[in-house]
Amino acid sequence: QERDMPASDTEAIAGQNDRFRVSLGTDADIPGRIVMTQGVNALMSDHGPEILSKLISFADFSDDNDPYGNRDFGVLTIGSSEDRQRLFWKIDLYDVDYLYGSESPCDPAQTRRVLTLLLPSEY
Repeated sequence: QERDMPASDTEAIAGQNDRFRVSLGTDADIPGRIVMTQGVNALMSDHGPEILSKLISFADFSDDNDPYGNRDFGVLTIGSSEDRQRLFWKIDLYDVDYLYGSESPCDPAQTRRVLTLLLPSEY
């Protein structure tokens, strides 16, 4: 699918989203927050390291989960075969006050990322 955004902007956003996700929000050049829903929070005591490891190593981008090439969504599967769980993660781009969408999403000085971890039932 095409979007009304230059390819260079899409590539910049994708790279920044990757840096933010892989650093778990600790890259000072790509500011933002990581949040999780109550359902994911309840899984953290048993699966926290696995969730974070799979989040930072996620690389399964396709036309189905990344139609615009921004690398802003993914699905993780955690747990053993008996208690397997699916989780979604999604990155949204806000203005510096976290009130509105960013007017310049490829400019980290004007954009704050929010990566949300959630269960499919909480979407």
